[in-house]
Amino acid sequence: MRSSGRNGGNGGRGNHRGAGNDRDDKQGQGRPRKPRPEERRYDVGPGATKDGPKAGRGGAARGGAKGGPRQAQDRGGRTAPARSREYEARAEERNRERYAGKKDVKPPKTFPGAEQEGERLQKVLARAGYGSRRACEELIEQARVEVNGEIVLEQGKRVDPEKDEVKVDGLTVATQSYQFFSLNKPAGVVSTMEDPEGRQCLGDYVTNRETRLFHVGRLDTETEGVILLTNHGELAHRLTHPKYGVRKTYLAHIVGPIPRDLGKQLKDGIQLEDGYARADHFRVVEQTGKNYLVEVTLHEGRKHIVRRMLAEAGFPVDKLVRTAFGPITLGDQKSGWLRRLSNTEVGMLMQEVDL
Repeated sequence: MRSSGRNGGNGGRGNHRGAGNDRDDKQGQGRPRKPRPEERRYDVGPGATKDGPKAGRGGAARGGAKGGPRQAQDRGGRTAPARSREYEARAEERNRERYAGKKDVKPPKTFPGAEQEGERLQKVLARAGYGSRRACEELIEQARVEVNGEIVLEQGKRVDPEKDEVKVDGLTVATQSYQFFSLNKPAGVVSTMEDPEGRQCLGDYVTNRETRLFHVGRLDTETEGVILLTNHGELAHRLTHPKYGVRKTYLAHIVGPIPRDLGKQLKDGIQLEDGYARADHFRVVEQTGKNYLVEVTLHEGRKHIVRRMLAEAGFPVDKLVRTAFGPITLGDQKSGWLRRLSNTEVGMLMQEVDL
């Protein structure tokens, strides 16, 4: 009986499963069975077969979803025909005609890829000799750079080297392709860039320069010392203009004895054939017996001015050396040597004449 019951129970379950299969068969006769995912076939365009898509590029490769791009369906569930290329081309042409009369909208300067004006500030500073671009970025970070009177606090600011005024630590930066040199002119050299008589001149010291330079003011042929060379016309003009009163310092060798009030005489003014000439400063640097080395500073630039003043006071000059032109000093620069001015020196020169 126990065995029969077990068999009967199994039989019941078996009969129930069998009944379910019969129902599936009956339902299958009314509508097709939904295929499993791995059994599905996708039509991805012309050339597809019932066994699957045509070999080659499929819908995914053309940018559509899996199985190709979706096609629009109407309310009845029917698939709408795809638009032809000719239809799309005509639609695009209509859109062009619709907006043809409207002006092009220009993106702002900050728009990525837009053409921006000027150069980056750190690039301009690096070209002017203030170090690498990273070093110039540090100058900006330290709030030491200003453009047109305003301190720059952000990186990447663009400037126009031809128009904008750039300063570092309050000193103007020569942002254009300007060059500035100091020459320790030897005695016997003519203060011209060319000499028709074939004498040694200033131009002999700058023959290999990539741009034409000219001298700032003059020195007597027998006078030695600092003379500036540049291609910055406005700076050269102002440095020699009486309005700005740029001081020049000279060392003169004279034979004494000299009176104690010689300095006062020079400061009060010496009458010359072309008017009074006054010194701004005078001092005795060295004395050896009757030989005196005196320093004279003045802002005038008339021809032979120092020699004429001392000679009028009764002390002809044996040797004369200009040791400073404004903030540019001779230092230990050897006779006949040409050196490029530093950015700080250029800035001080420009500050001297309000540039």
